[in-house]
Amino acid sequence: MHHIDVRIEKDVYDVNRRIAEENARTLRKHDVRAFDLLGAIGSGKTALIEKVVPLIQERGLRPGAIAGDVYGDDDYQRIRALGIPAVNANTGKECHLDAHLVEHALEGMDLDSIDILFIENVGNMVCPTDFPLGAEKRCVIVSSTEGDDVVNKHPMMFRGCDIGVINKVDLAPLVGADLDRMENDMRRYHPGMKVFRTNLRKGEGVVPFLDALLG
Repeated sequence: MHHIDVRIEKDVYDVNRRIAEENARTLRKHDVRAFDLLGAIGSGKTALIEKVVPLIQERGLRPGAIAGDVYGDDDYQRIRALGIPAVNANTGKECHLDAHLVEHALEGMDLDSIDILFIENVGNMVCPTDFPLGAEKRCVIVSSTEGDDVVNKHPMMFRGCDIGVINKVDLAPLVGADLDRMENDMRRYHPGMKVFRTNLRKGEGVVPFLDALLG
């Protein structure tokens, strides 16, 4: 029975990977650069989109977003308020977006009106790691309020991402979080990872992050 479970799991991953590759081809066909945003609930994924969108528009680019959530549309409504194309993708019981859900979301978007697409995953630090979606880069955002051991507790998340963001740096002294430890842990699991520190309430650190994202 154990072997059957492993086989089914491998099949699920293989199917997801094939659909993710198709998503990537679709995005390239429409000249859309897509970026995954991963992180726990409350880390600042939606806030990062809110701060980055005006900067993208200032550069003459057209942003869009897919908001992933288990249930509801709170993040989607915040993104819609920015006046950009957006799709809400509810997973139901699943703790992550998968490539098939993103495929359907892309079908509901006018990709020719978008240059930069953010795919905001469900707030979870474990499940999304094994399910690529077809994006160009994956970014993981953590906050100081999650504790400075959060990176060490989720090594696979950081090994699979290209850019790391440490948010709520202004609150680090209040919660006793060591920002240097968080950054060093990121680079320990992913040597060479680009890491940025932000205070998204004030928009601090967003421009260097965006430069690295689009670079």
